[in-house]
Amino acid sequence: MSAGLTVGIVGCGLIGRKRARALPGGRLVATADAVPERARDLAAAAKDARAYPDWQALVASKPDVVIVATRHDSLAEISAAAAAGGCHVLVEKPAGRTAAELAPVAAAARRSGALVRVGFNHRYHRALRKARQLVDEGALGELLFVRGRYGHGGRLGYEKEWRADPKASGGGELIDQGPHLIDLARWFLGDFATVLGEATTLFWNMPVDDNAFMLLGTASGKRAFLHVSASEWKNLFSLEIYGRDGKLDISGLGGSYGVERITWYRMLPEMGPPETTAWEYPMEDDSWSAEFAAFAEDIRLGRQPQPGLADAAAVLDVIAGIYAGRRR
Repeated sequence: MSAGLTVGIVGCGLIGRKRARALPGGRLVATADAVPERARDLAAAAKDARAYPDWQALVASKPDVVIVATRHDSLAEISAAAAAGGCHVLVEKPAGRTAAELAPVAAAARRSGALVRVGFNHRYHRALRKARQLVDEGALGELLFVRGRYGHGGRLGYEKEWRADPKASGGGELIDQGPHLIDLARWFLGDFATVLGEATTLFWNMPVDDNAFMLLGTASGKRAFLHVSASEWKNLFSLEIYGRDGKLDISGLGGSYGVERITWYRMLPEMGPPETTAWEYPMEDDSWSAEFAAFAEDIRLGRQPQPGLADAAAVLDVIAGIYAGRRR
C-alpha cells in the first residue's frame, strides 16, 4: 500500500528518535537538526539516510513525508515550507504557538495538495483506541463529562530548558502537555463553546506556567475538567469518561506513567455497584506506529487527516483563552 513512502525528520531529539523507530510503510531517508551531531547520529542508525545541514535543505530534497519535531517556535514555519514544496507533513502537537500560526500551513497545503496531520499520538494508545470503540458502540450511552489529569515531576534545571522560554514555547505546561488532554476531551465531547481556567506558576521559578486548571463546556452542556502539572512528582495520566450508562477509567501510558489500562464500569438497571470489565496493555507503546500507519493510509486514500490543522487550531484557541486571563 504505502511501502514506498520516503520520510525526512526535522528535529532529532527524543520525539524525532521515537518517530524514526515507528515508520510502518515508510523509510527514513533524511534528517536535520539544529545540533548537527543529532542529525548525523539518527541518519547513521538508518539505512541509506542522509543528514542535511539544515531543515531547508531537507525540505528541498522532497521526501514524501516530512516529520516536524522541533521546538514550538519553528513547527509552523517548517511545516508551511514542507507543504508548499509538496511534501506531506506530520507535525508534532501543538503545531504552533497560536492558531494564527497555522493559517500559512493550511494555505500552503491547499495550494500544493499536501496533507497535514498533527501528532496527537495519545489518540492511538491502546486504551484510548478501546475507549473510542466502546463509546462509538454506545457502551456509555449519552456522554456527560470528562475528567482528566496529566502531570510529570520535572527534573533539575527544568526551569532553564527551552520550554521555560515563552518565546520558544508559547507558554508553559498548558501548551506542553495540555494539548493532549484538551484534544482527547474534544475528541469525545465535541467543540468547546465555553473556556474557563487558570494557568499559574506554583513551583518552578520561570516565566511560564507549571500548572493549569481548565473547565471547558460544549454548546450542549457537556463538561471537561482538566488539570496539567509540571509538579506532579510522580508521572501521572488519568482520563475518566462519564456517560448516562457507565464510565470509562483510563490510566497509565506505559513506562514511568505505569501500565496502560482501561476499566469499564457498566451501570446496571437497578443501579448500585456497577458491572466491571478491565483491560491492561503491559506491552510496548505502539501509538507512534499506529499514528504513522493512519497517516500512510490518509496519503494512500487522499483523505484529510484527523486530527489535522483544524483540530490543532481548536486546541490552541482554548489555550489562548486561558492564557488571556493568566495569573502569575
